[in-house]
Amino acid sequence: MKLVVGLGNPGKKYEKTRHNVGFMAIDLFLKKHSILGEKEKFLSKVVETNFQGEKVYFIKPQTYMNLSGNAIHEVVQFYKIDPVSEILVVYDDKDLPLGKLRYKVKGSSGGHNGMKSIISHIGQEFCRLKCGIGSTSGNVIDFVIGDFQKAEESELESMLEIAVEGIEDWLKNINSEKMMQKYNKK
Repeated sequence: MKLVVGLGNPGKKYEKTRHNVGFMAIDLFLKKHSILGEKEKFLSKVVETNFQGEKVYFIKPQTYMNLSGNAIHEVVQFYKIDPVSEILVVYDDKDLPLGKLRYKVKGSSGGHNGMKSIISHIGQEFCRLKCGIGSTSGNVIDFVIGDFQKAEESELESMLEIAVEGIEDWLKNINSEKMMQKYNKK
């Protein structure tokens, strides 16, 4: 069993914001593989499917970013999921240039409030696919809950396609070293 989590904020207001690239990556993966059947449970939007013979749950917590750990904790407890080997979290990273991705197996929150919440509930050891959203010298909150600029859309689309590939590779059990070599390019 695997759990793929996309982080974001619920509602139309946040749909296309930088903070929602995790939701965007999950949605693109599901669309690419023609997977339907979204349900609301575990404080999340959940899609259950099989991918290459393994049960996979895709979730988008509906708790708002800062409480993402509450939703993930519910799923982990209910299905007895091992965070170390069975969870991938896809989320935005303001410390990476727009379009860059990073795969990690464990670590700190890096100041990301959604990750702080998850770590407080399940610990630091779980897989992450960080999607670069660029940085700002202005107000960080306004930046992350702001929409992407028109000029950034093609870079965003390319990054989301690569994120989908990263999810596919992770679900195919590509080992962590190979994942890092492929997705952590400078």
